[in-house]
Amino acid sequence: MTDASDTDADPLRAPPGERSVPELLRFGVVNLDKPAGPSSHQVSAWVRDAIDETLDALDPEGPPTGGVAHSGTLDPKVTGCLPTLTGDATRMAQVFLEGAKEYVAVLELHGPPPADFREVVAEFEGEIYQKPPRKSAVSRRLRTRTIHELDLLEVADRRALLRIRCESGTYVRKLCHDIGLAAGIGGHMGHLRRSATDPFDDRDLRTLQDLVDALAWAEDGDEEMLREVVRPAEDALTHLPAVTVARSAAENVATGAPVYAPGVIDVDDAALPPGLYGDAPTDGEADPDPPLAACFTPDGTAVCLGRVVGDPDAESGTVVALERVLL
Repeated sequence: MTDASDTDADPLRAPPGERSVPELLRFGVVNLDKPAGPSSHQVSAWVRDAIDETLDALDPEGPPTGGVAHSGTLDPKVTGCLPTLTGDATRMAQVFLEGAKEYVAVLELHGPPPADFREVVAEFEGEIYQKPPRKSAVSRRLRTRTIHELDLLEVADRRALLRIRCESGTYVRKLCHDIGLAAGIGGHMGHLRRSATDPFDDRDLRTLQDLVDALAWAEDGDEEMLREVVRPAEDALTHLPAVTVARSAAENVATGAPVYAPGVIDVDDAALPPGLYGDAPTDGEADPDPPLAACFTPDGTAVCLGRVVGDPDAESGTVVALERVLL
């Protein structure tokens, strides 16, 4: 016989600001300051183990996190911004591919910089070609990446300080090598620090020690520090265009249904695909794919990730095709 409490269980989470500590830990994000030394995977494993230990103390009947996911691998020597998703929030890891990343790098030059060095550096802003280095996790095929901003902050002797804002998947080590070649003197990357991963940056980074301390305080009944260190997973979606859906529509999404027109309350203009209302490109090029959007209930609870494929003002039909259910 089925327990009525099971069939009537609410599939939606509490609003972000009303979640208990265990709920926060099972659907949260930490804007972590990765130290030099360990790999990104080692750091993620430490975060998972620390959180699971606290969950076992605070909610022994509930499940562990089930894992964590970081925002993109940093080499062991590289430091900086490594947002880390916990528990069910790992389903949204793809959102970090949608935003830009920012780095501060030291370019070690193999000779005195030429008089036109600043102009040489400026040539690398925009779309560039890159082949991943031999020691990489992807196939070594030539590909394009976009350098959104490339600032030469300082040159001292044979060192140049660069600020790089770039597309996810850009190899900064290779970029430094190529700048050195273009300058005619050679060069390699020295120190590297990631200063931002959209939508997070280095203004509110938290260390591993901050997390461990916050978890210990929470186990003793003081939640204040933990709620500063571990944030609702919805904070990782703020750079995406939003779709607001009715609670009834969110409950249907929990069962795997797409978002239909009657359940749509509001849609950011940035979520709408080109050509939806007949404003197709006139240059003969095909429409780009619709941007990734995040769907929320009116109280701010994340529902799903998907792409707008239909008219939100229509009386029927699919508006958002699902990519990840977050409930």
